[in-house]
Amino acid sequence: MHRATSPIAHLAALVLVCAAPVALAKDITLPPSGDNQWSKTVQQMGMVQISIEYSSPDVHGPDGRDRRGHIWGELVPYGLSDLGYNGCTQCPWRGGANENTVFTVSHDVKVEGKPLPAGSYGLHFIPGKDEWVVIFSRDSKAWGSYWYDPAKDQLRVTVRPAAAEYHEWLTYEFTDRDMDRATVALKWEELQVPFRVSVDDWAGLYVANLQDEFRNAQAFQWKTFMDAARFCLEHKTHLDQGLRWAQDAVSRPGSGAANFETLATLGQLQGANGLKEEAAKTYDRALALPGTTAIEIHTMARSLQTAGDNEAAKRMFLLNAERNPGQWPVPVGLARAAAIDGRFAEAAALARKAAASAPDEGNKRNLENLAKQWEEAAAKK
Repeated sequence: MHRATSPIAHLAALVLVCAAPVALAKDITLPPSGDNQWSKTVQQMGMVQISIEYSSPDVHGPDGRDRRGHIWGELVPYGLSDLGYNGCTQCPWRGGANENTVFTVSHDVKVEGKPLPAGSYGLHFIPGKDEWVVIFSRDSKAWGSYWYDPAKDQLRVTVRPAAAEYHEWLTYEFTDRDMDRATVALKWEELQVPFRVSVDDWAGLYVANLQDEFRNAQAFQWKTFMDAARFCLEHKTHLDQGLRWAQDAVSRPGSGAANFETLATLGQLQGANGLKEEAAKTYDRALALPGTTAIEIHTMARSLQTAGDNEAAKRMFLLNAERNPGQWPVPVGLARAAAIDGRFAEAAALARKAAASAPDEGNKRNLENLAKQWEEAAAKK
């Protein structure tokens, strides 16, 4: 993308073209105006992608002069400004140099709790000593703020600036990020201007995307259906859809497979949807499969325990001990079953005994930590 030509240079070029009967001219590639290098910052927030494209000035100007201490309120004036061009006498700052700073978001989000639809926006600011206004303009293709029109504002939010570590070059950083939120911060010199971006239902965006993907090659594998079902289960979201995917993983024509993993997942989704009797039958079906191992039964029990179904988990731990006495990790399951019943001293003793026969250091340390926790719980009873 060419980012070198200023509005005045465009006007001069137009005069030359009109004055000479020559073929249409094409711009040449030169360094960016004012040595303000073009930059782009991209961040995922779950399914949501945010990008910020901007030209980045430095504290030391093009002539090498150190402008530290003279950026805010001077080079970048407080309030709205008369830019001396195009009749824009009440204009915000463009949040960078040269063309528009462009904020693009792939899905609908909220900025500082206010809705911002998916799309690309010209990002502008009204600076202040104590407060800044952040402006998202539907005009994202203009040069800087010279054509700024408040009628095209999609959203305005007010935020507070803060001190920051020194930044020679103006940058946009994501200082805090998670699946459902991120903090964007403009940083330059020793100031930052942060604003929060969030999404209400990040898990629902994944579910919607999965529904689209299952209209393609992903629909021919039982594992993809099982993984989608487990996503719903683990995040406690769209459990009805998760149940349908779990059923597909087991019995979808041409791709379903009734193995231990898929049946265990189906049983958990049935339980999560309140279908307790159906879940019990599905667990029995899984346990009846030939070759079911002690580790598989223990893993199923732990999944049930994590989901909050302690009674079903305890039954599974005890069944494992009955079927596979002495095998690893049966002793761990017995310790957990005792803890579920509130028999913490017994659980701690069983955990320490299991730690002595643990197959690796990781399991040993985990069991020793559990034993300590259960000993402390027993002491409080």
